[in-house]
Amino acid sequence: MIKPHGSDALDPRFVYDTERHHALMKEAESLPSLLLNSAAAANAVMLGAGYFNPLKGYMNKADALSVAAKLHTTAGLFWPVPVLNLTTDAAAVRGATRIALRDPNVEGNPVLAIQTVEAIEEFSEAEISQMAEKIFRTLDPKHPGVATFTSLGRVAISGPIEVLNFSYFQQDFPDTFRTAVEIRNEMAERGWNTVVAFQTRNPMHRAHEELCKMARDAVKADGVLIHMLLGKLKAGDIPAHVRDAAIRKMVELYFPANTVMITGYGFDMLYAGPREAVLHAVFRQNCGCTHLIVGRDHAGVGSYYGAFDAQTVFDEEVPAGALGIQIFRADNTAYSKKLNRVVMMRDAPDHSDEDFVQLSGTKVREMLAAGKDLPVEFARPEVARILMGYYQSEAK
Repeated sequence: MIKPHGSDALDPRFVYDTERHHALMKEAESLPSLLLNSAAAANAVMLGAGYFNPLKGYMNKADALSVAAKLHTTAGLFWPVPVLNLTTDAAAVRGATRIALRDPNVEGNPVLAIQTVEAIEEFSEAEISQMAEKIFRTLDPKHPGVATFTSLGRVAISGPIEVLNFSYFQQDFPDTFRTAVEIRNEMAERGWNTVVAFQTRNPMHRAHEELCKMARDAVKADGVLIHMLLGKLKAGDIPAHVRDAAIRKMVELYFPANTVMITGYGFDMLYAGPREAVLHAVFRQNCGCTHLIVGRDHAGVGSYYGAFDAQTVFDEEVPAGALGIQIFRADNTAYSKKLNRVVMMRDAPDHSDEDFVQLSGTKVREMLAAGKDLPVEFARPEVARILMGYYQSEAK
């Protein structure tokens, strides 16, 4: 199986030892505490689950600035996006060497992790903007990632963490949320060595289904990991439980048995386009995947990124040998009326737009909300019915 990023073995920050876990929970009762924002909580979950291997905790100011500017920490570790615990006010924890980090996304704000404080540092407005522009390639406040990142605070608390739970993800998505450790273990049990990962924050239609099969066949993969984001999204995106039901139905009916793992990870969407695509590659390698499908406008939003910026970033900003995982570069994929099958558009140069079955996201939403069936060439009927139920309930 492929090695994790930056180490020979995974080092998840979750505390599996029962005795140590109990001792930390007891210690947390007497520690100064910090209520995290959702972004910092998501980082803790990813650290705990082993997805952010080999990081031990939150980055300091120098590492965050270096990662944003050059995709490397000051020690030389390749990493695409700063992993920070930013806050607007650290007064309650100043002077403390150990602090309890509280979960903003669970009722009662239970302790999510304990952090050993190495530094409390402040970013200037200019430094926050500098990082945001590098990460998101824009400073437009209408960009959802920029809006979130620039609102998190200017004070960074750095240092290693010990994670005590996985926030709401295990309870809300017991059949889907998996750690990198669990995914690697299941791949080993299945005897999978070559594995293609498909990232999604949306339901999967015919084009996505066929793209997974194309990639699987092209790299002779043992299986496909459909890995969906379970954290916070922008307004208007389909909730995780609806996506999960739709994807499970598609896999059940249209993939051979035991060729797909359906899992999810606990992270908030960044909408960082190319940089987020590289982060996706890092943590798919950490959970045992050898290939990641990167398609048109991967992790993008609006018109902030070029259609294939998330592919060219691997040529332009990822040094040779920095990652072990390989990128499967996909074109726009759609059903061809001429060929009566789904194809990548680059493989059908004699086609015009009219030769493909294509629907905009807006059109899909309108049809489903009105109870109209989607073309079978675009969406599997069983999947469309699940989505129709959601959109019609939203329209009431």
